[in-house]
Order: sequence, then structure tokens, then C-alpha cells
Amino acid sequence: MDALLEVDRRAAAAGFHVVMPEGYEEQLVERLKRQDEAAFNELVRLYQGRVFRLVLHMLKDRAEAEDLAQEVFVTVFKSIHGFRGDSKLSTWLYRVAANHAKNRLKYLQRRARGQKKELDELTDASAIDSATMSTSSRLARPDEQAQGNQLEKLVQIAMGELPDEQRELVVLRDIENLTYEEIQELTGLASGTVKSRLHRARLALATRVRELQGVGAEHEELP
Repeated sequence: MDALLEVDRRAAAAGFHVVMPEGYEEQLVERLKRQDEAAFNELVRLYQGRVFRLVLHMLKDRAEAEDLAQEVFVTVFKSIHGFRGDSKLSTWLYRVAANHAKNRLKYLQRRARGQKKELDELTDASAIDSATMSTSSRLARPDEQAQGNQLEKLVQIAMGELPDEQRELVVLRDIENLTYEEIQELTGLASGTVKSRLHRARLALATRVRELQGVGAEHEELP
């Protein structure tokens, strides 16, 4: 258990990845391939928060995200023999989770669901600021705070209207605060593709928020 405690100590602020002692991940994978239930429980404990946050921000529906997060781990456990070790275990897990989320989102959209759900209980105002140049986190007066809350709701609506690949990048960069290098590794996209798609996503997000505010669609470059 000492190795597991070491994983916990080194996992903080590591993005989607969990920093593990040398050789630990390989041992964990081998145990998973032997269908070791204790190894599965370790995997869930290490990554359940990361997987849940990812699918929640993609689906915008807490109940669906809870169900889907469980499905992700079941899929990983059943298909672990297909993991060849060409990437980190966390990278493979992320791709499984992201693909599940995209497929579920398409299903929900066909049923006209998912677009009106809010993430009030988990919305990070600072992340919204990063995506939209909002100043809501610095508002003090009650009337201004109400305006900030309304802006966050508009951002949530606009996020739901983004194409899946753009929403995924906004979630990873502006909500999960992953580096460009981490996003490249997780998504398999080239550096230029990540940056160009993210730039277009931020522009589309800010433009749609202004439209929802009734301000118009005047474009403004975001950093």
C-alpha cells in the first residue's frame, strides 16, 4: 500500500494524468489484465474524479455523467487486454471516456436532451472567465453579481451549442487547465490543430454569448 500512498501524494495538480512511481503503472496494468478486482478498485479511486469531471462538462447532465463514468470503468476493465502500452494508461482511459461522452451526447441530442441542463453545482467561475473574458469573479455588488450569474448561464448554453471537438478542447484547456502538451497527448491532435480549434472555439463561444446577451456578433480576438 506504500506505493499507492505515494501515488496519492504525487497526484495533486497533475491534470488528467496521475503521477505514479516508476514501474507502478506497468504493474497496475498487469494486475488489471489478470482481472484483479483490487487493481480495478485502485484504478477507479485514482481516476473516478477526473473521468466524472470530463464527462460532466461534456454532457452537462449530472445523472447521465454518473452513469457514464461507471460505464467507462467497466469498459476499461473488460477491454484492458487491448491496451498495448503505446501510451500512458491515463491517455487510453481519457480516450475511452471522451469517446463514450461523445457517443452519449449524440444519443441525448437525438432525444432533444442535454442542451438545457446546467452545471451550477460544479461550474468554476474562474474557468468561465478564462473562456469568455468575464469579470464576474471580481464583482461585489448584488446587482453586478446577478449579472455575473446570468452571464455564466449564457456561457453554459453557448458551450452546449459548440461542436463536440471544440467543446472538448475548451473543457480541457479552460476548465481542466491542462497544458497544450497534455491536450496533444490526450487527444492525439497536432499542436497547430489544438491551438487553431481552441481559438475558433473561444471566438465562437464569446460571439454566441454576446448574441444571447443581445449585444450582437461583433468579433473580438481572444488571447
